[in-house]
Amino acid sequence: MTALDTAAAYLGFRSHAVLAETATDLLPKFALSTKVGFFPGAGGTEHSLDPVRLRLAIEKAARELGREPDTVLLHNPERSLAGMSPADGQALLGSACTALVDAARGGLCRTWGVSSWDSRPLAMVGVEDLPSPDVLMVRAGFLVGIDLLDTTAVLLNAWQAGETWGMSPFGGGNGKVWAAFDPRPFLQPPHDCLSRAQAAFRTAFHLPSAAAVAVGTDNPGHLAELVQALGAEVDTTAVSQYLRALHGHRQS
Repeated sequence: MTALDTAAAYLGFRSHAVLAETATDLLPKFALSTKVGFFPGAGGTEHSLDPVRLRLAIEKAARELGREPDTVLLHNPERSLAGMSPADGQALLGSACTALVDAARGGLCRTWGVSSWDSRPLAMVGVEDLPSPDVLMVRAGFLVGIDLLDTTAVLLNAWQAGETWGMSPFGGGNGKVWAAFDPRPFLQPPHDCLSRAQAAFRTAFHLPSAAAVAVGTDNPGHLAELVQALGAEVDTTAVSQYLRALHGHRQS
């Protein structure tokens, strides 16, 4: 493992401090990404795209981690865009992106990006005129619907993001799905003998096409199993047929 992804809001807003305490002198050896956008509020947690709050959150992240993160991602900006007009949403998202651009230029991080659980609101605000992120992180894998996959493709083309990262390839660990569905036919031989979890993870790099896919680290055995799957080759023809089938089912 060479990369770690976290967020300011994880572990009850303690993730940065816990990670720094746990990893200590090993932390600089990892490429480190984090996310900002959620803040402690009177009712628990609130979301904000206010550029001043985002800048302060990035500065706080660096202090708590004991180092500047390599990448800072805007955490689920769609939460603040809901119900806004496209023009107002574009202005709000633009100011938030500019705050992250300025943080990168100021040395608070090396690159910046956006992490979105539901990219559809982002595609509606017209991102063509906004700063292009270095990274766009989206849900990936078989449990992502074709509407969201198509919207992500449109967003990537319009925004010209540098890299795509995937997340949540198992849909929150829904074991019933993987007991009923076998994704191993999407791997090329001899790798089709791997486990269903390994096949689902490896294929997630193609749904959508992603340079990296983030998974949880709470189960070391599960994590080791997934790392072993990285050498497997995906049958891209099967993936293309799968996507065509999803489009056909939607149209019917």
